[in-house]
Amino acid sequence: MSATKPAVKKVVLAYSGGLDTSIILKWLQETYGCEVVTFTADLGQGEELEPARAKAEMLGIKPQNIFIEDLREEFVAEYVFPMIRANALYEGIYLLGTSIARPLIAKKQIEIARKTGADAVCHGATGKGNDQVRFELGYYALEPSIKIIAPWREWEFKSREDLIAFAEAHQIPVAKDKRGEAPFSVDANLLHSSSEGKVLEDPNVEPPPYVFMRTIAPEDAPDKPTIITLGFEKGDAVSLDGKKMSPATLLAALNDLGRDNGIGRVDLVENRFVGMKSRGVYETPGGTILLAAHRAIESLTLDRGAAHLKDDLMPRYAELIYNGFWFSPEREMLQALIDKSQEHVEGEVRLKLYKGNVIVIGRKSAKSLYSMNLVTFEDDRGAYDQKDAQGFIRLNALRLRTLGQRDRS
Repeated sequence: MSATKPAVKKVVLAYSGGLDTSIILKWLQETYGCEVVTFTADLGQGEELEPARAKAEMLGIKPQNIFIEDLREEFVAEYVFPMIRANALYEGIYLLGTSIARPLIAKKQIEIARKTGADAVCHGATGKGNDQVRFELGYYALEPSIKIIAPWREWEFKSREDLIAFAEAHQIPVAKDKRGEAPFSVDANLLHSSSEGKVLEDPNVEPPPYVFMRTIAPEDAPDKPTIITLGFEKGDAVSLDGKKMSPATLLAALNDLGRDNGIGRVDLVENRFVGMKSRGVYETPGGTILLAAHRAIESLTLDRGAAHLKDDLMPRYAELIYNGFWFSPEREMLQALIDKSQEHVEGEVRLKLYKGNVIVIGRKSAKSLYSMNLVTFEDDRGAYDQKDAQGFIRLNALRLRTLGQRDRS
């Protein structure tokens, strides 16, 4: 082990069971001479996770040091739903599907480190991306003295061929489809899938059809629309077509509906926290439906001042999540404000799903602030005196009239 590297006794590795993290596992053993604990999270990425256990055991990890956890319900209830309450969109478009998963993984790694007596944690994020920041800010927030190992910033491998050669030298199985350069990289969980790199690096080239894995093309979606009703309580979706569902079950059902109607595709050039622009292709079918429905129920139940304040704060909230500050005091302060605003956000929203579109066609709430007596063009029985508008306008125009008089003189 190099003299510049810190001494590590035991490390908790975020382990997918794939080639890259298997190489990292063996590299940790060789480079740091430490005991490795693997943690594999089921966030609804759609892959069978038990093979990760078998692969870890094959690479010499003790059974008591292999952790596989189903985090789907916690992920949606404690991370995705709070974000939907805020209507969070990074740079006005991105539903933050990768960003919001990282703090939960970091939290679980730290919990396992405490449980097993590990003095270090390790992630497989590259030195060019945002994920390294998200993981490490989470680690430090939860365990300030933890040692962090980031192999992609440390090791000497320069190419895919170097990684393959290391894998073969250490009897790490290499699937045939992993021997060449991957056409693009993929991250997936119950909220979304993201694809970037390689064939997607030129932002002026349309993504090839094989990039999309969560949605059919809008033009291939059915010619007949799908009508659904979402029920909300305190800002969270709780039912679909009158049937109560758990958070993860409901989001999975919306994913299926969004997939079949070509909903949730985004092709985005975004500003990474580390300073560069990157092009990503995102698919967030269920989340896109949820966001549209949530804004619709808020339009009935939120006071104008509260709604506009939320919209003012939303870009800041979304940026905090994107940049990895989920555990920061400012995010928690904003969350308290957002959650307070959701006390009366309840009711039902009716939606039409059609060829990539989510169209609100109805909404109702027992807590509605909408008054037909006030907005009607018919006799409103004295609910609103239109003559009052004259004074209102003159008062609001006072400063404009004063400016106009000065500028004309």
